[in-house]
Amino acid sequence: MSARTLRLTVSPEQDGRRVRSLLQGPLGLSAGLVTRLKQRPGAVRLNGSPARTIDPVRAGDTLEVDVGDTREGVFVPGGPSLSILYEDEDLLIIDKPAGIAVHGRSERGEPTIGAAVARYLDTAAPFHPVNRLDRGTTGAMCAAKNGYMHDRLRRILHTEAFRREYLAVARGTPPESSGAIDLPLARVPGEKKFAPHPDGLPSLTRYELLASSGGVSLLRLRPETGRTHQIRVHLAAAGCPILGDRLYGGGSGAARPLLHSFALELVHPLSGEVISVAAPLPADMREVLSAHEIVV
Repeated sequence: MSARTLRLTVSPEQDGRRVRSLLQGPLGLSAGLVTRLKQRPGAVRLNGSPARTIDPVRAGDTLEVDVGDTREGVFVPGGPSLSILYEDEDLLIIDKPAGIAVHGRSERGEPTIGAAVARYLDTAAPFHPVNRLDRGTTGAMCAAKNGYMHDRLRRILHTEAFRREYLAVARGTPPESSGAIDLPLARVPGEKKFAPHPDGLPSLTRYELLASSGGVSLLRLRPETGRTHQIRVHLAAAGCPILGDRLYGGGSGAARPLLHSFALELVHPLSGEVISVAAPLPADMREVLSAHEIVV
């Protein structure tokens, strides 16, 4: 239900290679996607004519492949208008508002980011979130416009080619002004929460204390892994839970956990361009910081 065509002009160095080699090499298609494309008549073309993956190519040939999604998504278009931080043919980076889940029961009228993206793009194609944020978390969030780009971005997630930084307002202060919280995390049996556990998944969060006043701290955080609730659990374990995070001991000092994805930088898988975006600090976090005389 979404159109996206990749094109490659065969270079002299690529002369004599097979179509499959170029699809999985310079174009970066997964083996699974190449297999699925073989089932779509005309999805792979060489100089405008249908091609087989075993066909050889010659310098100057034009290889085309249709990588757009062919099935419909599950989200009913709706939800809030989106603030767009960056957009191109393959990527969409939004400034996610608080109080809205990335996924949910949009067919029952619950606002979701998936439904809002479907509304913004005016498409029934599947929703492809790359870095997901909790319902209460705000800020920069990346989505791919097709499954091909989603796969390319997932390969670089949690690497230097896809960097995320957060700001959090926390109760108390960490033991050091900067450092790393390296605690494996596991789901608490029978509950929708997580906790440090020696048999859990490896989890690492780097932090820096930016300011502290009146028992409240402003922290800059960089998760090296992407576990559910990772930053929230790690800060709670360090003795400085996020303000408003009732699930992990942050109390009721705010209507939500005051966690914000303020910066996202990635290397575009196709162009190699470095894409950097920043999401402005939301009003509720600015108000709490101002009340504690912390200047951002």
